Amino acid sequence: MTPHLLSLEHLIRPPKQTPEKAAAIFLFHGYGSNEEDLFSFAPELPENLCVISVRAPHSLPPYGFAWYSIDFDADFGKWSNTEQAKESVQLMKNFIEEAIEAYYLDADKISLLGFSQGTVLSFALALSYPEMIKNVLGLSGHIDQKTLKSGYEDKDHSHLNIYVSHGEYDQVIPFSWAEKTPAILDRLGIKYVFEQFPTGHGVSRDNFYGMRSWLEKHI
Repeated sequence: MTPHLLSLEHLIRPPKQTPEKAAAIFLFHGYGSNEEDLFSFAPELPENLCVISVRAPHSLPPYGFAWYSIDFDADFGKWSNTEQAKESVQLMKNFIEEAIEAYYLDADKISLLGFSQGTVLSFALALSYPEMIKNVLGLSGHIDQKTLKSGYEDKDHSHLNIYVSHGEYDQVIPFSWAEKTPAILDRLGIKYVFEQFPTGHGVSRDNFYGMRSWLEKHI
């Protein structure tokens, strides 16, 4: 399947067996990476899924991209451009809507898989627009409530399923940040699994297999 010319650059692996409409999973990479990174997961993901790996909109020389800028030299630690993050959430939302039409996807079976910065915005998209999303797999990220759409608490999140994983020794996004996620999901009535691994900022083999097993049960 040749990628269509949509609003964001992307790679696509079509489902092995094409039903009337396919379930789909959208992959959102981390800061400084690109769409090829998480696309390496595609051969190991369920064959009945349409896998779409998306490139972030902001170029980050020499070869990477970002969903929003981060200032690593800020006086009080890392500083994130919240407005840029919110803009990227809208870009992601619009892209998914475009892809549903272009690739004839099942709008009721849309999953998101994010890593790091891609996880932050996958959570922001799903919690802000829960009517669009069925599953979220959030790897090595956290919920940044500053990126959420105003009034998100009033929406119905009860149908969402979320898989969260994090490395206990993550020095990029501290494990203590990820530990706050369950309380937020509980408050919204969202079903979730939280797994922690003795790793840093990355996806171990055990993490990947745990994630894939969870996905197979929820697509």
